[in-house]
Amino acid sequence: NRRKKKDDSILEIPSIPNPFPELCCSPFASVLSASLLPKATSRKKQVIKVYSEDDTSRALEVPSDITARDVCQLLILKNHYIDDHSWTLFEQVTHAGLGRAIEDHELVMEVQSNWVMEEENKLYFRKNYAKYEFFKNPLSFFPDHMISFPSETNAAVSHSGILQMFLSSSTYPEIHGYLHAKEQGKKSWKKLYFLLRRSGLYFSTKGTSKEPRHLQFFCEFSNSDMYMSLTGKKIFGAPTNYGFCFKPNKSGGTRDLKQLCADDEQSRTCWMTAIRLLKYGMQLYQNYMQPYQGRSGCSPLNVTPMRSISENSLVAMDFSGHRSRIIENPTEALSVAVEEGLAWRRRGCLRLNSHGSPIAMSNMGRCKLTHCQINAKAGSFTKDKMFLKIFISTAIHRSQSWFHHKISREEAQRLILQHGLVDGVFLVRDSQSNPKTFVLSLSHGLKIKHFQIVPLEDDGKLFYTLDDGHTRFTDLIQLVEFYQLNKGVLPCKLKHYCARIAL
Repeated sequence: NRRKKKDDSILEIPSIPNPFPELCCSPFASVLSASLLPKATSRKKQVIKVYSEDDTSRALEVPSDITARDVCQLLILKNHYIDDHSWTLFEQVTHAGLGRAIEDHELVMEVQSNWVMEEENKLYFRKNYAKYEFFKNPLSFFPDHMISFPSETNAAVSHSGILQMFLSSSTYPEIHGYLHAKEQGKKSWKKLYFLLRRSGLYFSTKGTSKEPRHLQFFCEFSNSDMYMSLTGKKIFGAPTNYGFCFKPNKSGGTRDLKQLCADDEQSRTCWMTAIRLLKYGMQLYQNYMQPYQGRSGCSPLNVTPMRSISENSLVAMDFSGHRSRIIENPTEALSVAVEEGLAWRRRGCLRLNSHGSPIAMSNMGRCKLTHCQINAKAGSFTKDKMFLKIFISTAIHRSQSWFHHKISREEAQRLILQHGLVDGVFLVRDSQSNPKTFVLSLSHGLKIKHFQIVPLEDDGKLFYTLDDGHTRFTDLIQLVEFYQLNKGVLPCKLKHYCARIAL
């Protein structure tokens, strides 16, 4: 008792005034108290294994309360990647062909605690450009024929107002439409009319009736996670390739899955986005705003660059002589710019890859020289002249992160789908039908389109074109750089590339 009284008397001692308040980090902290002292917290650490697209992996020792965003930040720092706020941690159930993007605020250890022994679950680190795209472009995610509003709401609701209703606790738009549902314990699928409301997901037992007596409860989302079905047609016999499902936490396997399948990608995207907003609400918006909260008065919709330069203040300069001069003739300025660009391309010995790391091109030069020497010794240099030109021009772009060598059409679509079906996500690959041509695979309007890049020879020079020779390029790098700035014959500009990173 005496010791307890002594401890109580110590706790009751008032805080000591700080004699040097101006030395504190905050001008308002003028009193030294126990709350300002660092607390010795015992945080348990565990080891997690994260994979990349090329199946390389990295083991990380992390605290037990680490979030998915923190894991991404840790990998960005360790690998010296550029943080564009699109890096995401994915969970993949390999044996069932399921995958989902782990939300930034989710605890990684809680995700792993839901894994069961018989499942082959993995964590993947890749980019997801569509993670918060619905905040920027809600028009593409919520088509008018799939959404309806409460009767007391005005019929004319803007698409920005739709998001406000999703994030509001009082009102919630209703998502409705047909989905294919897999019958529990059977291999058959049945097409039903579904409705998404705040209380959960329902289906109608009588056509498109919304009367309460015809609605049957299908699923709620607090104790389950939503996954995208990557191979639903092959494993579960789904009628289309646009499947998704709900997997209960700590379930016994695929028998507990509640599987659905949409008729097209737009319908699946609408359902999955609305369910994400229903489950997490304002937390998603806070995750979206978190990278910009450190800047006062900034939002992701109106972030301005640190240095703004007007195009009218830029002039063309010539530094080739002893004294610099301004090039006033527009035609001369254009020709000088083209000449300088080609000269820079020829003498450039270093290229930066997608994440800012330099890649030397000297080995490629040696490969070209060796190939020419071999053909010359064999006496077949003239016969293989066209092949040599294709080899030399293709060797330049093989180090680029957007180029994928010999992958199939299905593999290209899978990569783009994993990176997010946002307008402008692309990759370039070898054509399987014609070995001398290439294919540009591009995402636009929630669809993946493929454009053939054809090599042309004109006056002994090799060019590449997408529009039957109307626009020609000396190599694929020039072609990609052009369509990153100009839409041309494409439905949209090239914005985001799919890359196979290594950890």
